[in-house]
Amino acid sequence: MRKVAPGVYLESRFPAVQLGAIASDSEILLIDTPLRSEDAREWTGALSSHGHPRFVAMLDHHPDRSLGGRSFDLPVLAHDLTREVMAGWPDAFKGGTRPIGAESDRLKRITGVTKAVPEVSFAESLVVHVGRRQAELVHRPGPLAGSIWVAVPQARVVFVGDLIVLSEPPFFGECVIDSWLASLSDLSGRRWKDYTLVSGRDGVVGREALRAMVRLLEKVESRLARIGGRSVAAEACATLAGQLLRGYRVSGARREQALTRLQLGLARMHSRLYLSES
Repeated sequence: MRKVAPGVYLESRFPAVQLGAIASDSEILLIDTPLRSEDAREWTGALSSHGHPRFVAMLDHHPDRSLGGRSFDLPVLAHDLTREVMAGWPDAFKGGTRPIGAESDRLKRITGVTKAVPEVSFAESLVVHVGRRQAELVHRPGPLAGSIWVAVPQARVVFVGDLIVLSEPPFFGECVIDSWLASLSDLSGRRWKDYTLVSGRDGVVGREALRAMVRLLEKVESRLARIGGRSVAAEACATLAGQLLRGYRVSGARREQALTRLQLGLARMHSRLYLSES
């Protein structure tokens, strides 16, 4: 477990997403959840010296970070759209049924998914009191329509989820690319100038990561526009996925997973942009 700032911690040893915790006066706000129940127990056990968890903030509905909510008997906080999507999921989940190139694809059949549905949701922002500290949950769509950030003004730290993904390709299947670019522009602005940025996949990242994400999104947007409504769109998206993957140093064991993520994500994004009216 890494200390990002006084009372702000980051855990990277579990599969899928990196987990955050904000602690003050023996109270803790958890940020995202580990996939496996045994990891949830280990995570909260490691935090026991800092206090007792009171809430879980869910940065979006991606199954890698949201399914683990079923392991916590705590109020889950999220955006209205995240709650709406998750409320429509069946109670049982089997990862290999509809793979999206996520870590959750590896899960066998699990039940109790309805326990992970957020109990408290909001439209624009929500302030949570953790001891004498405040955490600001703010809606910043992009990777998903219900994506949020969690900011800790006193510590000058902001958790931005999948807004920034560097080490492996992000999932484009449900993204809102214009909103994603707008959120990156916001994070580059004056308000967040002195904040430490924490990615949900890569941990603490520098300001250059913002420019790298903008370049990637603009490249994807441009290449999909070239494909347009052509009859060979599916093949062209698959080719583009392979080309984009060459820009990442992904190990052989994870390469197939990353390629699936790109192929499916690009195909879904292209279909929404260029084939929905066909």
